[in-house]
Amino acid sequence: MKEALRMKAVLGSLFLFALFFTLIPASNLPAQDWVRTGTHLGNTTIRLAAADFKPSNGDPQSPALKAVFDATLYKDLDNAGIFDMVSKSMAPQAMPGSPQEMVPAQWSADPAKAAYVAFGSLGANNGRLMASGWLFDTRNTTNPQVLALQYNEVASADMARTVAHRFADAIIYRLGGGINGIAETMIYFVSSRTGTKQIWAMDYDGENQHQITHLDSISLSPRVSPDNSRIAFDTLSDQGLFVRMFSLELNRMVNFPAGTGGGSNQAPAWAADGTKIAFSSARDGHPEIWVADASGANLHRLTAFGTDTSPVWNPRTNAQIAWVSGRTGEPQIYVMDQDGANVQRMTDGGYAVSPSWNPSGGLLAFAWNRKYGPGDPGGQDIYVFDIASKNWLQITHESGSNDFPSWSPDGRHIVFERQVGKQTQIWSMLADGTHQQQLTKTGNNFMPNWSWK
Repeated sequence: MKEALRMKAVLGSLFLFALFFTLIPASNLPAQDWVRTGTHLGNTTIRLAAADFKPSNGDPQSPALKAVFDATLYKDLDNAGIFDMVSKSMAPQAMPGSPQEMVPAQWSADPAKAAYVAFGSLGANNGRLMASGWLFDTRNTTNPQVLALQYNEVASADMARTVAHRFADAIIYRLGGGINGIAETMIYFVSSRTGTKQIWAMDYDGENQHQITHLDSISLSPRVSPDNSRIAFDTLSDQGLFVRMFSLELNRMVNFPAGTGGGSNQAPAWAADGTKIAFSSARDGHPEIWVADASGANLHRLTAFGTDTSPVWNPRTNAQIAWVSGRTGEPQIYVMDQDGANVQRMTDGGYAVSPSWNPSGGLLAFAWNRKYGPGDPGGQDIYVFDIASKNWLQITHESGSNDFPSWSPDGRHIVFERQVGKQTQIWSMLADGTHQQQLTKTGNNFMPNWSWK
């Protein structure tokens, strides 16, 4: 319901429907199991310790940089979703700074019981941040070393965070089945904290929040390109609703002529190869799904039934598009081939919006009010839907109105918008709904989009 009210306020027309929902059959298998398997969260967690790094010298910059590094590394590994982290209070008091100082038996014994331990040394030297990090397998008595990495960067708190992100991602890749970590990824979102809704960005964990656009119009629905070079988004001005483009490399707006046609234009989405953009346009009288090249050329329409919006490409195959359509009354999630053929309805009943495809191409996350209708309190939650089996799982429960899910590039996390009362903030969670964390707290924040890498 919140989605409909917002879109009505922006567009003057879209989605006010009322129909009680019809339940989709689910398999007899525990839903939690198939979701955890499909999101790489189903394996047994690894017991991992992250030792505080040892100061490598007495430079006055070193203690502050080490504190930032230690806290960031532990948080990154804890957020990964694949580790059972050893609490700092249960770790040995030893602070090994090199392999010669590491005693694996101290870490594998009670109470830590760590299977692996990350450790190393860090310090500043003539304005440079010098760090050496290792990962040891405590059960391998003959050859325990798994990773050995060194870093030499400009000494700053931001760089200490970056180095910790890099070391964490290397550990996650090595122990997490060869899937890249997300510690260096970004989340783009809309914020009203400066008075006008503009596009903002932050690190995956909510740190480093900063404004991207500074326009005289409302900015909505940011979607970053697969190469992280451009952001496509909506702007609402007295000339209408347009799809526009911002270059992160040039730090300025760039031309996208396909997004400024007649009627409202909204909800852009990038193809996985970055060559095309799908969006909703009412230039022919009704909102339909259109596709153009990333340059804005070769514009053509895919749908012809009216009230179609929120397209998203299958990132694995680049051959399918999921979107929202009100062709049968209430908005539902559909999937079609990239040329508009082979249309299939995914949801049946209620009020389903904001689809997001996971990186492996087998799951959709979306916002669903299953009991939408007269007298309904507006309970909207995030669901995960399996394309092949038609199974679904509700992953948020009775915590405000939840919308705009977006998958992380590792497929293990989802970022989303949550409204409680008059406050709307960005949250993240593991893809099974656990480990929920609030990322924004200043102003109201909306419509998050996780970077591709």
